[in-house]
Amino acid sequence: MTTPADLRDVRDPELPGRLLTLERDELVPLLRSRADADFALPVAACPGWTVRDVLAHCSSALIRVVERRFEKGVFSPECNDRDIAERADWSNARVVDELERGMTEAGPVIARSDGRLDAVALGEWVHAGDVRVTFGEPGAYAGHGLPEALALLGTITRARGHLPLHADLDDLDEPLKLGEASGERPPGRFIGDGPTLLRLYAGRPLDGAAAYELAGVEAAELNIFGD
Repeated sequence: MTTPADLRDVRDPELPGRLLTLERDELVPLLRSRADADFALPVAACPGWTVRDVLAHCSSALIRVVERRFEKGVFSPECNDRDIAERADWSNARVVDELERGMTEAGPVIARSDGRLDAVALGEWVHAGDVRVTFGEPGAYAGHGLPEALALLGTITRARGHLPLHADLDDLDEPLKLGEASGERPPGRFIGDGPTLLRLYAGRPLDGAAAYELAGVEAAELNIFGD
């Protein structure tokens, strides 16, 4: 018999695309409303990068997905730096145009993949939050895409066999199961809101985050994107 818990463990191939579309509709108008000077602001969550650098990284990553360009070393720090440098003489508007195209066209490609590209969509959503923090926008890691981002986080952590954690979230009616229970370690427990949980898993600063409880696991162990 298939249970609701089983259904939550099944990958939804359309989920990454939905998240990208929701984020596109919120982020792109915000970017088009900002002055050019704002694109030169440093992004605290990405040391050494400006807003423009973050956006150029995001747009190039998505276009790589759209065009299926996955050479050796793709998405490595060196590859990211090269992609940003290739757009150095572009206008800010052109970078945003490419980002909009990528957020529109990457979803179907990710849907047809085996799930390994799902994290690209979540990473784009997190970087959008990084930009909002830099701009001083409220709800930086929230917005209409939050339920999809949380669901995708669950999918990714289970697929990667990440350490198990049960999250009781203010934003969801039912607990969210993250990671994969192996029997070697009891699940950790998180109590708090969705944006804070996502910031923990993305290794983002928690300045101004809502109060939360975390037991059975250290915050640093949750990071799925590395240092």
